Amino acid sequence: MDANWSSKIRPIAAAIGCATLTACAPLMMSAVSTGGSRAVSHTLDGVSYRTFAAPLPRVKDASFSALKNLGIESASATKSEQGETIAAKAIERDIEIKLDPLTSKATRMRVVAKNGLFRDPATSAEIVAQIEKALGKT
Repeated sequence: MDANWSSKIRPIAAAIGCATLTACAPLMMSAVSTGGSRAVSHTLDGVSYRTFAAPLPRVKDASFSALKNLGIESASATKSEQGETIAAKAIERDIEIKLDPLTSKATRMRVVAKNGLFRDPATSAEIVAQIEKALGKT
């Protein structure tokens, strides 16, 4: 084998190796989602983030509405020093939505959907999308 052939195979082998590792799946999802129209950020640990140009009470109402539309009705909110946290349960999922006011007109959201020890980035991203949709209706 010549050196030129070897230099072409290494990047291909590395890409195939990375694609087969489960740790790369969230990274690939993040890379794909950055090109989309939604401004949802996914981290490697399965957490979805979104900042809305809306006050916290409006985002909170939209969050409850979105959870209800998804069939998740066991939601409750608790206040903290920084903002509010909404806790909910779905089948085999514990959901946490943390709302932090950035200003009186902007709210940062963090959504985590857990299935035991594992996080479910697809569910957290869908919850954010549904909240975004609910905010558009209000």
